[in-house]
Amino acid sequence: MRVTIGQHGTAGRDSHLRKIAWQRCTWSGSQLSDNPDRNSVGPAKVDGSTGPNGDVGPASGYRGARPIVDESQSKQPESNSESAPSKPTSAPIASWRNTFRSLSNRNFRFMWFGMLGVMAGMQMQMLARSYLVYEITGSASLLGVVAAANALPMLALSLFGGAFADRFDRRRIIQTGQAIFATLALAVGVAIYTGQITWVHLMIAAAVQGVAFAFMMPARQAIVPHLVESDKLTNAMALNSAAMSAMTLAAPAFAGLLYAYAGPDNVYFVISALGYGAVIITSKVPRTGDSSSRQRNSMMKDVRAGLSYVRGSPLILALMAMGVAAAVLAMPFRMLMPLFIVDVYKMGPEQMGLLVSSMGAASLSGALFVASLSNWRRGLLLIIGSYLSGIGLLLVATIPFYMAAIFFMIRLGPGDSGFRTLNQSLVVENTEDQFRGRVMGVFMMNRGLMPLGVLPTSIVADFLGVQFAIGLLAVLLLLFTTTIMVTQKRVREIA
Repeated sequence: MRVTIGQHGTAGRDSHLRKIAWQRCTWSGSQLSDNPDRNSVGPAKVDGSTGPNGDVGPASGYRGARPIVDESQSKQPESNSESAPSKPTSAPIASWRNTFRSLSNRNFRFMWFGMLGVMAGMQMQMLARSYLVYEITGSASLLGVVAAANALPMLALSLFGGAFADRFDRRRIIQTGQAIFATLALAVGVAIYTGQITWVHLMIAAAVQGVAFAFMMPARQAIVPHLVESDKLTNAMALNSAAMSAMTLAAPAFAGLLYAYAGPDNVYFVISALGYGAVIITSKVPRTGDSSSRQRNSMMKDVRAGLSYVRGSPLILALMAMGVAAAVLAMPFRMLMPLFIVDVYKMGPEQMGLLVSSMGAASLSGALFVASLSNWRRGLLLIIGSYLSGIGLLLVATIPFYMAAIFFMIRLGPGDSGFRTLNQSLVVENTEDQFRGRVMGVFMMNRGLMPLGVLPTSIVADFLGVQFAIGLLAVLLLLFTTTIMVTQKRVREIA
């Protein structure tokens, strides 16, 4: 009996020790770190065995086990993505399977496809309006005047458009802008069809469109963080740029052919149909907007608060300065392209459409690459994109051959697209939500400045030639980019 009792006592003690050892092993984190999915549901044994006396370990809420869990290991898959920006020396990782992951969100998908129609119409209109003005007037200066008419309202009203986006239903603001865009295109198409069109009509239409876009574009950018998860924000912004690039690829080529064989009136009728279709698609997006500030502040106070926020952020200021430089120095080439086609290359609208589309093809690949890329030295990539834009423009200006221009557009496209995508994404990411509409209003002033860069450039082109004018802009862009590279450490080090 004494032996029996001793055996049972030893067995009980050994069982107790085995149980303690098993619990420590289970909760040490060595097994959990290899299977993080189990962390949320409790520590079941990895090999599927049970513990002593049939135990399967304590529940996830067991207090005594919590201090033993190595959470830094058990959360390793999530923490890797967060710690990546702090390791800029690691290589960029592109996962093409994740390129379109934001489109899995229903609300963003409707917004994306709705804006796709407007972007297609914008690209078609850019070609048709520029070529039509130059065809009617034969003046590069008047081409610049029409472009400036579109820019001035965007420059003057984007701040108020951003304040509206922070106050009112952003979806409704976007739809109103789309409807105005479609109606203007219809009116211009009718004027062309009836033979009543003049460059003054085109200037007025451009100005009204500029007013609509001054309110629509900040709302469009500010609504995106409400439609996608925070970890998909950069991807969503990149897909927006990819949509623009895709339309830059397809729409101008189609518009050039349609212009040549069916006339400019039919180009504008198609643009109008795309705009009205966008209104219908965007209606599927839920309403968003903060109405709480409506009673608190006046519109002017909201605008001043937004400007103060931008002034107080050196990083946002630097990013916006780069956007301004690109708008004034790089983008005018697009609006002055008819001068290259007619005066330098001695060709027509079909060739212009092909030239724009070649740039769009390269821009699309650049935007899709950014959409698939993990956060890796994005500030440095931004600067590289600006350099590529300047080099591409310089080559186009100095080598007056059409096929060479197509090749250079393929080189220019990735830099241009990558720059615009990253520039916009970084501004949105580094802005607090309650200021996003107003900050994007300030940012959208870049678009207002873009056509204003066309006016002095077109005057220089009239006197010294378009090649000299674009070459001068290219040199200035390269000098500005070098200044940013040397002086703006915070931009260079953005992960």
